[in-house]
Amino acid sequence: MQTVTLSPKYQVVIPKSVRNVLNLRPGQKMQVIEYNGRIEFILERDIAELRGFLKGINTEFEREEDRI
Repeated sequence: MQTVTLSPKYQVVIPKSVRNVLNLRPGQKMQVIEYNGRIEFILERDIAELRGFLKGINTEFEREEDRI
């Protein structure tokens, strides 16, 4: 686990090893949420990047009779 420091302007620097693993780029947008006392960053992805991410998902399930 790596440690970062909060600057006087409330900024943090994401360590290079994390940036490399997540392929982060300057100017990339993220959503920030507080969850159970921690801060989480969620990358906003281009819709084009999401194409095919559900490939192979099982879409077969039983429906109730009144829902057909």
